Amino acid sequence: MESVSQWWQSRSLRDRIFRFCLHVILIVLGITFTVPMFWVFSTSLKTLGEVFIVPIEWLPREPQWRNYVEVFTLLPLTKFIMNTAKVTALGTVGTVLSSLLVSFGLSRLRWRWREAVFALVLGTMMLPGVVTMVPLFVMFSKVGWVNTHYPLWAPSWFGGAFYIFLMRQFMLGLPYEIDEAARIDGASTLRILFQVITPMCTSAITAVAIFSFLSHYNNFMGPLLYLSDNSKFTLPLGIYVYQGRFDEYWHLVMAVSVISVLPIFVLFWVGQRYFVQGVQMSGIAGR
Repeated sequence: MESVSQWWQSRSLRDRIFRFCLHVILIVLGITFTVPMFWVFSTSLKTLGEVFIVPIEWLPREPQWRNYVEVFTLLPLTKFIMNTAKVTALGTVGTVLSSLLVSFGLSRLRWRWREAVFALVLGTMMLPGVVTMVPLFVMFSKVGWVNTHYPLWAPSWFGGAFYIFLMRQFMLGLPYEIDEAARIDGASTLRILFQVITPMCTSAITAVAIFSFLSHYNNFMGPLLYLSDNSKFTLPLGIYVYQGRFDEYWHLVMAVSVISVLPIFVLFWVGQRYFVQGVQMSGIAGR
């Protein structure tokens, strides 16, 4: 009995030591990832002379909040933000709706070639973007969409393999008895999707929305290919084009960087619980 007690105490001690070491590692990694962002924010509040002081001064002597006002006067930043918001919103809504419809058909409806079609959808993930870049440009130029925002968000309304996979895996975990009970009550297929299944997929929908938001918000290659009018530039392309004029004014460059990153921080902070839960329950992170 005494040996069992000693073994239990030693095991408990090992667990506590392991958790302590794990927390220390996570804290160190967290600080490592946070320091660069802190330096960016600190630099955005400095004067130009303070940026190049050696050794580095981590805190500005007097915060220059006017740097954030100055970047709006030097760049058409408001226009870039509005264009980015338009493309991101339309692209995210299209991704969520198309993923819901296709995933429902591939997970909740029983038909002959369902698995083959799903394998074909997954096969599109094997194609790198550079392979479809030229055909897509030719196609969009034929329909007159070059130098418009349509190529940046319209394809999202036709589904994406990764988002369909994530949503389908989540829906497969829901019991089929829910659909059968709804059909007995006289619900149509679309009513089952939007009034029964969709409310139960909040976590997966949030995860898909966040992934899609980041993809459209950070999209650089698409605007670079299709846009030539400065008034239609999105935030990533606009910052890149104009940075050559202000590459010596690092305090302003950092101010623009903070402004561009802020929506991502807010989005993840608001939806992080649903995002993590959606990824875990879809099977991507393992069950």
